[in-house]
Amino acid sequence: MYKVMLLNDDFTPMDFVIEVLQRFFSLDTEQATRIMLKVHNEGRGTCGVFPRDIAATKVEQVTAHARLHQHPLACIMEEN
Repeated sequence: MYKVMLLNDDFTPMDFVIEVLQRFFSLDTEQATRIMLKVHNEGRGTCGVFPRDIAATKVEQVTAHARLHQHPLACIMEEN
């Protein structure tokens, strides 16, 4: 299993991070806000834990969506 995480940067708006968490990880507003604040305050936040193929797909989807909207949001995965 692999953790999918978002990394903090100084440019991606908080609202965009919340939207990404809701869209790609099916979180409600409260859960998404909690993870966004963790990313903002601690530098990274875990979005979920998934099998390797699903984690890799989520990383690709989030990264592509962020670039499409011209944000440098980083999404990574690491073994859990």
